[in-house]
Amino acid sequence: MRRPKLPLVSLALIVGLGALIVAKKVAADDKPADKPPTGVDYATLPTPADIDPDLTEEQRAALGSGKVPIHREGPFKSPFAHPRFGGPAHVKVGMVISEIRAYSIQSGTFETEFFLSLTSDKPMPPLNLAWPNGHEVVETVLADTPTFKFFRYSGKFTSDVDLRAYPFDTQRLTIAMEDKLAGVDQVIFEADPNRTSLDSGFRISGYGVASVGAQTYKHLYPTRFDYDDLYVSRYKFSLGLDRFATSAAFSVFVPAFIIVLISLMGMWVRPVLLEIRANAGAPMLAAAVLFHYSLTQALPATGYLTRADKLMLGVYLSLLLNMASTWGFFILDEEGHERLFRRSRLWVPLATLAIMTLATVG
Repeated sequence: MRRPKLPLVSLALIVGLGALIVAKKVAADDKPADKPPTGVDYATLPTPADIDPDLTEEQRAALGSGKVPIHREGPFKSPFAHPRFGGPAHVKVGMVISEIRAYSIQSGTFETEFFLSLTSDKPMPPLNLAWPNGHEVVETVLADTPTFKFFRYSGKFTSDVDLRAYPFDTQRLTIAMEDKLAGVDQVIFEADPNRTSLDSGFRISGYGVASVGAQTYKHLYPTRFDYDDLYVSRYKFSLGLDRFATSAAFSVFVPAFIIVLISLMGMWVRPVLLEIRANAGAPMLAAAVLFHYSLTQALPATGYLTRADKLMLGVYLSLLLNMASTWGFFILDEEGHERLFRRSRLWVPLATLAIMTLATVG
């Protein structure tokens, strides 16, 4: 008995149905996983009823008139707030610096590599870490779980330079971190002192380690858009570096005092050798100017006097006092030269000592 054949229409229907099933399966596999809703997803457009009627015209203008979505629930109106997150995750932050290189006192920039650990008491929101004083930061993820994340970073950072005490200054290299989107209603960073340190082999040329620490605080940006009232939690690591005192003294203070001492040798040259006495101070003035110029070339321009600048001011005053005593011989008659010689030989060194002491201490 012959088996009946399927009609061509039925065969085509079966093949088409199978192809449709396969296509749906492939589309489902390629579809990205649903992301958890963010605070912006719950925000709604404001209405006139959302504006406090007791506000002044100036305050109303400060709020803005744009249609920026807001939150009516929770303490923050910012669209980046997340009142339904269920309270912030308290995240302990640990940072271990493995290396700092290419530190420039001229620009305050440095390159660094470090490990960053984040440990929270509840699942963290999706984090998008930002580095306010960093650029070209490269991230390597070593662990990524809801309550524990571990990274390795390398990048360039910039810190403020304070040279008021130069050459005995202490520079603070900072690394600041915050989240791009999540505010304090979703994540609060807490510095972990037990996980804040330097690698055992840490060294930086020309400096010694003065301090290592970290702090966290709430940061509020200037209003960037309407209803921008959300604080962000910011973490800041700080490394204090100071110069070696012996090297600083020999490179700045010793040359300055030698210039002054050499200029004082002319005080014992008698008036009959006035030309030799006059030539003892001028070369030292030129040497002081060149030395001061070499110091300033190694530092950035500042709006204040460094300790080295104050020292050089003392050098200039001492040289001026020395040269003034020599000029006195050109003004007085020869009868007064011997008296001026005896008095200047006593009072100029004493006045120079007082000036240099004040310049050194100040």
